[in-house]
Parts: sequence; structure tokens; C-alpha cells
Amino acid sequence: MHVLVPLDGSQQSWAAFDHALSTAEGAITALHVVNPADGVYSDYDGGGYYDPETHQRTRERGDELLAQARTRAEEARASEAIVLESAIETGPPARTIVEYARDNDVGRIVMGSHGRSGVARILLGSVAEAVARRAPVPVTIVR
Repeated sequence: MHVLVPLDGSQQSWAAFDHALSTAEGAITALHVVNPADGVYSDYDGGGYYDPETHQRTRERGDELLAQARTRAEEARASEAIVLESAIETGPPARTIVEYARDNDVGRIVMGSHGRSGVARILLGSVAEAVARRAPVPVTIVR
């Protein structure tokens, strides 16, 4: 089964990746999503500007995370039983994760939860919750 693991570098996303390594059979795709809003800044007068360098640094951070995922898989000796793939996509995180799963024959999504609660969860939303509600496949959320 093809398992998708979104990685953002948080402790929870690494816990999800480790869980996938220990339970998956077949292919794992480590996915880093670059949020286009990461390079947009407001001038508070109703306008804003886009900083392509910030966007590029975010993509480079994704490359670093995916390299770490390959190293982590090799250290876990999972590479013999699992084919590890990686991808970087740009878009709103929850929507991009769901679309990637839909378009790439993914059988399960394993992702970390930031564990926000109360007002922080309401104000910030939850990518994991949105993915769980919209995904066309089962979603495992690891804390």
C-alpha cells in the first residue's frame, strides 16, 4: 500500500514518519508542502508584496527535510522493505495533501497533529483535521 506522510519538520510530523516506517509495506511518499502565503507580506494599507527569496528558502527547507527522511529511513533499515519517494508541492497545505493523495494512488495518509486545543485551534485551524475530513483514503493522525 502506498502511504503518504506530510513532513513540516515538527516533532509530530517526524513521529508520523517513524510510525509509517514501522507499519507500512510498499511505498512511502514523504511530502513537503510549500504554502504560497509564506512569501507574501502585507503593508497594512490593503496591499502587499511577494518575496520570492522567502519562497525559495521554504523550498530549500523542504529539500533538507526530505533528505533527512531518506537518512532516517536508512538508519531504521526500512529501505529494504519500503520504497521511499519524496515530493515537494506548492499550495494550501490541507488541500494540497488531499489532492496529492487523490492524484497519486495513495492508500493511506499518516500525519502528525500539533495538538492545539481551544482558541488556538479555532483561530489557527487544523491541517490534520481538514485532511481527515476531506481525504479520499483513511488518515492516521499521530501525536
